[in-house]
Amino acid sequence: MSEPATLELISDNISEEEVIFPHGDILSDEPPLESDLHRDQIDLLIRILKLWWRERQDFYASGNLTVYYSPNQKKSEYFRGPDFFVVLGTEKKDRKSWVVWQEDGKYPNVIVEILSSSTTVVDKGLKKQVYQDTFRTPDYFWFHPVTMELQGFHLVDGKYQEIQVTTDGRLWSQQLELYLGVYEGKLRFFTTENQLILSSEELAERERLRAEQAEERAQQAEQELARLREVLRTQGIDLENI
Repeated sequence: MSEPATLELISDNISEEEVIFPHGDILSDEPPLESDLHRDQIDLLIRILKLWWRERQDFYASGNLTVYYSPNQKKSEYFRGPDFFVVLGTEKKDRKSWVVWQEDGKYPNVIVEILSSSTTVVDKGLKKQVYQDTFRTPDYFWFHPVTMELQGFHLVDGKYQEIQVTTDGRLWSQQLELYLGVYEGKLRFFTTENQLILSSEELAERERLRAEQAEERAQQAEQELARLREVLRTQGIDLENI
């Protein structure tokens, strides 16, 4: 498993006056999302992964949140806002942003960008280069919620190599140990057995349907028993006396 790069040390020729050491959390500085499609897709990925890994305490998953990575520890320089990202081997807690120098130099292990007409060029160009050369993020994916374009890359010897699509049209994430694929127009996670990982709403709906089916079977069984009793009664057999 590839490991993301850690934060470089501050250069010796930078004076203490030039370095800003922020105290506490730094607020995220991301612009509003472009559409409901983008917001819903990002939220779906975050909620499903957190539910799937609900017993784990060693990861952080978020989206549309600023990642600050200035080697000078300055909020105003070197920052990016991945649409969805996961950091492994870290404390599971809420954050206002991801500040690399406050997180033991850790960068995201997985990033997914949700493409749009205004971001496609940057997501496929500049951001991809930054995630490869600076973040050293092992798994990078992009997905277009309108065209359904899905592509993924894995870091090999410092360079992104395209992830081959399975016969089911899915992409394997070595970091998550899950597949990513499109289901009903949404980017979703799948297990190693190619089973769709359900959201909390889908799990609740599945349980509701199971309860309904169980109730229907019980009613059918009761009706069948009543029918048999009636058949026996017409034959002069009283079950109460047996």
